Order: sequence, then structure tokens, then C-alpha cells
Amino acid sequence: MGGAKDDEPPSKRVKVSFGESADRSNGTFLKDPASCSLSESMARPLAVQGDDEIVGTKGIVKKVEFVRIIADALYSLGYKKTGALLEEESGIPLHSSQVHLFMQKILDGRWDESVATLHKIGLVDENIVKLASFVILEQKFFELLDREEVMDALKTLRTEIAPLCVNSDRVHELSLCIISPSGVSSGQDIVKTKPRTKLLEELQRLLPPTVMIPEKRLIHLVEQALELQVEACLFHNSLVSEMSLLTDHHCGRDQLPSQTLQILQEHKDEVWFLQFSHNGKYLASSSADCSVIIWEVKLDGNFCLKHRFYGHHKPVSYMSWGPDDRQLLTCGVEEFVRRWDVDSGECIRIYRKNGVGLVSCGWAPDGKRIFCGFTDKSISMWDLEGKELECWKGHRISRIADLGITSDGKHMVSVCKDNMILLFGLESKAERIIQEDQTITSFELSADNRYVLVSLWNQEIHLWYIEGSVKLVAKYKGHKRFRFVVRSCFGGLDQSFIASGSEDSQVYIWHKCSQALLATLAGHSGTVNCVSWNPANPHMLASASDDRTIRIWGLNQANMKHNVNGAISNGVHYCNGGT
Repeated sequence: MGGAKDDEPPSKRVKVSFGESADRSNGTFLKDPASCSLSESMARPLAVQGDDEIVGTKGIVKKVEFVRIIADALYSLGYKKTGALLEEESGIPLHSSQVHLFMQKILDGRWDESVATLHKIGLVDENIVKLASFVILEQKFFELLDREEVMDALKTLRTEIAPLCVNSDRVHELSLCIISPSGVSSGQDIVKTKPRTKLLEELQRLLPPTVMIPEKRLIHLVEQALELQVEACLFHNSLVSEMSLLTDHHCGRDQLPSQTLQILQEHKDEVWFLQFSHNGKYLASSSADCSVIIWEVKLDGNFCLKHRFYGHHKPVSYMSWGPDDRQLLTCGVEEFVRRWDVDSGECIRIYRKNGVGLVSCGWAPDGKRIFCGFTDKSISMWDLEGKELECWKGHRISRIADLGITSDGKHMVSVCKDNMILLFGLESKAERIIQEDQTITSFELSADNRYVLVSLWNQEIHLWYIEGSVKLVAKYKGHKRFRFVVRSCFGGLDQSFIASGSEDSQVYIWHKCSQALLATLAGHSGTVNCVSWNPANPHMLASASDDRTIRIWGLNQANMKHNVNGAISNGVHYCNGGT
């Protein structure tokens, strides 16, 4: 395609200058109260030594806390004798004697004594005391009901629970249990008596960690450390990560799709747009040759031509997969929208409007409605039969045809002016704006609806956070864009990467959070117009180019493949047909 003057407004593709263990509680494994007392299963509390002693090279880990969470981990793993021995040898008890006594009273069902002990275990916040008392007395209430001691349960509710003035809605639910023990009259299932070990775990989450160690605290800290290592790893892109506690986590560049595995050459002109289906089983591509091709992804990762769609009279510049991937919308440049059946390859319906051309299309999440943008800058919502259900007029969409509907169906996203994106609440009717200083060439919504990726005239890609207050959170630079529309996308594991086409015939990949440029993929011989990352396979990326080809990128193969004749192959497969 030829270039356009620098002062032309941008268009869609017109080239422009733009547990529970039953005996587990509070991190400690307890024996059956009927067989022995708590004090018999735990080491005798000793005086704590070296409260201010620090371990480790950073000077931030307190020895007392460290030993306590190790003891908690030992008990939680079932190593009771070892945990008790650690407490005795270190002189550092997991819990104070008062806490041990409190826990034993809970297990024994001595509810009034348990409540009275709350002030003796180091609680200073009266709100926490009330909340803990409420939880304990609620258990007392339900156990009384289980024993059919209804009058005593009613007395507990009136004289002990209600005066706490905590959770009045829950108090009302408890009163309904007196009237209807089944709880049916409340219109909902009411959680009743729980195992006393479960009650201890609930109290453990409620009480301060200085009083009772949070459940499985050491395991939580280790998992948190591993998660932070993954977040800091620029190349982490594995579905199954074989992480070890014995070494620090680090992925190499080989986790990124950087090698051409297949070249698709069925289009007869520049390939402008492509998009994987939600399930990753299909790839749709459209071209200046006015055709659309559906490619099927085989189990071995190879692509084969499934359908070729004809019917558009102008180049196809935009497509949108239906929520169930069984249908596809295609839009010609300022023309009309066609809806296709992916299985049969038949055109089901054509959507058009007299006097205006269509520039974009998108699906409602329920798959029963579609959205279309028009050259008069309006957006319409139609049912599948083509009946217009609603129309939003005014500056709703520009010649930049991108149109997004959040997966919850609550918001519509469109480029309403050259440098402005409109976030419109379909239910609330509220409007929010993303304001850029440069002309917008394209955008994409993230799968979790939290981000919008905006490609700009000035060779930058901006990442906007749109959940709550709209704010710019990242910028990506390095790719080339002088005349044409080049598209970018999210991708990889948890959409941790950003990919973009470029006018220098390369594909660019950045790390989303750090904004670091990780890779440039060479292979095309013309402008790379569009990229799409397979949502079901973080190691598969597709790119579309003016060189009339689509490249499928995968992991770099360490060893060269051998074909059946014994010759060495570079692993690239050229697809020129449907086999």
C-alpha cells in the first residue's frame, strides 16, 4: 500500500503518518483432648532467651520469631516431638502458657472460661476482644442447640452475645435459629456448629500474630519469596514451573517464542490483522486481498488452513471472535460486517446501515448481541438478527476502528477522538477518559479488564490502568512506526509480556512490569502490521506482515531437527495449502 501525507488523520489500516487436619489448630497439631491434655503434648513453657537477638546477614530476622514459626511448621507437618524438643532446647515457646491454657479451654468447650481468658493472653484492643468473644459464644450457642438446650441457647443469645453489639445481622440470623432450627426461614444456609479445631483456626486468624502465630506462617513466607522471585524474573513464561527451594529462580531467554516454526503463505496481498481464538485452537487472519482465513492449530502445533472466507469487497481490517469461538465477525474498511460460522465456513448474516460504513465490530459476552462502529462516529448495539437495540451518537468512535467490550459486559472502550479513549459504562452510563498527548493508532484490552494497551503515533506504547482511577503505569519504546498502523498485544503467561509489530520488519517483545525490551524477532521482509499471542499457549506468537506472510513463533530449539532423509532442518514449516 502507498503512504499518506503526514497531516492525514489515522485510519484503521490506511497507511498514515501516524487443611484441615482434624486435630490441627492455630498452627499447632493437638492430640485428642479425650486422650491427653494440651500440656502433655507440648513442651513446658520456658523463659524466652535472647528476645532481641538477630539471625541472618541482613540484620532483620529476629531469632525468637524465627524459632517460633519453625516450631509452628514442625507441628503443622505432624512432627510433634521434634517441635516440642525445639521449644525445650531453644527456651522459646511457640505460645505463652496463657495462650496454651486458652486453646485447651476452647478444645474442652469451657466457653465462659475461654472468654474470661481473652484479657489474659495479651489482647489490648477491645474490638478484637469483642469479636473473639462473639465467635466463641456463637459456638457455645450452636452446641447448646445441638443438645436441644433451647432455653440456655436463648439466654446465651440475649445476655452474652447481643450485648457485645457486634454484627447485628448475624445476631438476627441466630435468633431465627431459635424459631426454626433448620435455618430455612432466614432464606439462607446458616453456618452452625463447627469442629472445635476449626474454631481455633478461626480465632487464630482473628487474634494478633504476636499472640498466636498465623496458620502455616513459614510456608506462607516461603511461597511469598518464590512468588517475588517469579515476579522479578523477566523471562518467566512457563505453565509448569519446576521451582526449587534449593536454588534461586531464574528463567532464560529461551522461554520466549523467538524462533520461526512455521510460515503461512496463503494470502495474496498484505496481511493486516490476525487474532487467536479464546481457546487458542484457531487463528483468524485478514488481508488487503479482501479475504479472511481460519487456520486450525493442530495438536503438534502446526497450522493448517480450515476455511477461506470471501464476500468483502474491500480489505478486511478488523475481526472479533465470538465468546464461544464458534463464530467470527469480520469488518471491511468502511464497508459492512459479516458473521461467519467457524465450523461450516458459511456467512450467517451481513450487518450494514444505510448511508454509513462500518469500521469496527465486537461481541457482548453473552454472545447474543454485537457492537459496531460507524463512519459517522456512532456505535450501535444489534441483536444477532440485525435489529438495532441501542445507538450511541456523537464522538463515540473515530476512524481508528478498535472497539472493546469488557468480559463482564459492563464497559465499552473506543477511540472517540484522535488522542482520546472513551471508557463508557453500559449499565452505569458513566464516562471516563484516557487522554493522550499523541494520536492513538490502536489499542487492546487486557484479559482481566484492568489494563488498556495504547499504541501511539510517536512510536510509543502506553499501558493504562483502568480499574478505578485511570492512570498511566508504563511506556514501551524501541519499535519503529513512521507511516503505517502497527498493532500491539498482551501475551505470555498471565499476560506478563507486551508484543508489537514494527515498520522495520521485526517483532518487539517487552516485559510488562519492568518495561524492559527483551527481544526483537527478525524474519519478515516487510512491515509487521499485527501480532497475536496464543492465549492458551504462552510459547506461541503469530505476526502478520506486508510481505503477505504470517509467521508462527515458538521456543528456540536447542538442537537442530532431522527430517526423514537424515538431512538437517531448521524447524521452519512452510504452509501453502490445507494440509
